[in-house]
Amino acid sequence: MGRRDGLLRAAEVMDQVHSECVWSRAMTHERLVPYLTEESAEVIDAVESGSAEELREELGDLLWQVLFHSAVSDDFTIDDVAADLADKMTRRHPHVFAGETAETPERVLELWNAAKAAEKRSRTSVLDGVPTSMPALALAQKVLAKGEQVGVGLEFVEEIQAAEALESAGEEALLPETEEELGDTLLGLVALARARGWDAERALRGRIRDFANEVREAE
Repeated sequence: MGRRDGLLRAAEVMDQVHSECVWSRAMTHERLVPYLTEESAEVIDAVESGSAEELREELGDLLWQVLFHSAVSDDFTIDDVAADLADKMTRRHPHVFAGETAETPERVLELWNAAKAAEKRSRTSVLDGVPTSMPALALAQKVLAKGEQVGVGLEFVEEIQAAEALESAGEEALLPETEEELGDTLLGLVALARARGWDAERALRGRIRDFANEVREAE
């Protein structure tokens, strides 16, 4: 089987399933969202497990969701999705397809961001396009990075630097020194929230909303 034969067969299987399966025909984009969320999480679990066999299977399940959404749509097909993707990735890799030079990962990101900015000229904020349905911690990292672009959030950097200075002076660790220690700290904060009857997810999302407002005001 050629390297693209499997993709073609998967698309053909989806076409037949969607035309002949009553459950599949009842699906909508909205009804499929929980399955997409679950399959995405299972891909992450497979990556973290280090099992190539498991990852291969879960990527297939995630691909099925892409095929499913394309089959459900009255506005586009999987061919449209694939063609748009190929066009976009060609534009965003000018060092591969258009004669630009990029000898470092940083330069690749510069070219990527420049191409993306040209595509998204209608966006008026650095926060436009950030999916607010992301898990709170991932969303916080994304929004903080966007804030840095407009000079918002510097107080957090200053607080970290102050704590690091105290550590240097007193030789006592005040901040986590590894990702594992950071995990312990975060879990401890969640335990604190639980003990006090607070919702840790809601608390962080509320603070992210406030920070996002600060970013938009700064712009």
